[in-house]
Amino acid sequence: MLRPKIPTNPLLTGIVTETARSDVPAVPHQTPAPAPMAPARPTVQLTPGAVVAVIGGGTAVVLVVGAVLVSMLLAVTAASLAISALVIRSLVASQNHC
Repeated sequence: MLRPKIPTNPLLTGIVTETARSDVPAVPHQTPAPAPMAPARPTVQLTPGAVVAVIGGGTAVVLVVGAVLVSMLLAVTAASLAISALVIRSLVASQNHC
């Protein structure tokens, strides 16, 4: 709940010169009823089937991400090997011409 930094009902700090009027009836101060507290978090209840489904879905995600990462690693390795082969072939060919 938010709490104001400025008091909502500050005390009087000066001299009050006005007197109370007797022709106006006094209204008693009524405090509002406190609001009912809502639960902090709703509880989640998982059935055994839902737990198995969550574990299966997590396993599938891990396998797919792993396969993508391995394929990217293989592609980078193949590209670097191809570039290295071209450079070596070019160097060998230039040595044979001289």
